[in-house]
Amino acid sequence: MMNGYNVAILGATGAVGGRLISELAQANIPVKNLKLLASKRSAGKTLSFNGQQLTVEETTPASFKNIDLVLASAGGSVSQKFLPIAVNEGAVCVDNTSAFRMDPEVPLVIPEVNRAQLKQHHGIIANPNCSTIQMVMALAPIYHAFGLKQVIVSTYQAVSGAGQAAWNEMLEQAQQRLNDEPMTAAITPVKGADHHYPLAFNLLPQIDVFEDNGYTHEEWKMIHETKKILLNDMDSSDIKVTATCVRVPVELGHGESVYFTVNDQQATTVDLRQKLSKMPGIIVQDDPKQQLYPQPLTAAGKRATYVGRIRADEENPGAFNMWIVADNLLKGAAWNTVEIAECLVEDKLI
Repeated sequence: MMNGYNVAILGATGAVGGRLISELAQANIPVKNLKLLASKRSAGKTLSFNGQQLTVEETTPASFKNIDLVLASAGGSVSQKFLPIAVNEGAVCVDNTSAFRMDPEVPLVIPEVNRAQLKQHHGIIANPNCSTIQMVMALAPIYHAFGLKQVIVSTYQAVSGAGQAAWNEMLEQAQQRLNDEPMTAAITPVKGADHHYPLAFNLLPQIDVFEDNGYTHEEWKMIHETKKILLNDMDSSDIKVTATCVRVPVELGHGESVYFTVNDQQATTVDLRQKLSKMPGIIVQDDPKQQLYPQPLTAAGKRATYVGRIRADEENPGAFNMWIVADNLLKGAAWNTVEIAECLVEDKLI
């Protein structure tokens, strides 16, 4: 498009929305006009993009007329309501909610891993779950080089993954605790749940709602999204995946302890580090002698996925451990979304 694209950001005032605006400003995407969309209560706010002050508008079906590209992060129900309308108006939508991830007609894309899937899009591309993205970024080069039999992951997920209100609540709880006051909770672990517990100075082994089998929906997402991205089949048994997802009192940056078994039992930790270090978007931080390993504080604000503590399970040949950290609002959300959009522009798929 000669003069650039008309872009809309759906959910512009949220924790991810603000980062979508800043990532878009740095992206290789010529933006002709930018429309900022949010709920009625956020309409009228002003936000900055490339030095311009833009007024946030209430999202309506008419919002998507003459829009070429939609970047969405306003919640699954909002995406389900408005993205089909946007597609009917001719827009291509990159959705950072769970609304369309498991739809077999919708590509679930991490550009460094399965960019070719973008060619299959029918107007909507799904951004994977934040915890899935960073794990699959690290597993993909290992899978392609050595095969994968099994993945067991335990996550340490930052409060920002639960939204700005949960983030604010945790900081308030921390201050209450320091003031020797009772900590109050109205959001974590899940806003609509029957019970709420403080996250500050605590760990909550529940992210999202519980399924009938005892897994949370976040755990379900990690299992099935990993299979869809790597194997193009969300129910494949070729790689066995299980997860335990835990919310921790960290502001930004998810950590993951990943135990995995490869098919090639000749693989060594040196081989794994070599493959990981060549993977675009991965930075290996792994030097125990120097106490070098990934940390949320140092990953915050960065686009990369960091991998360390790579070591063999000495009890089980072909099995390894690694530790993965990434900024959940950037590679886990806003940056991966904008990166998908960059690829769509570059591959002339808009």
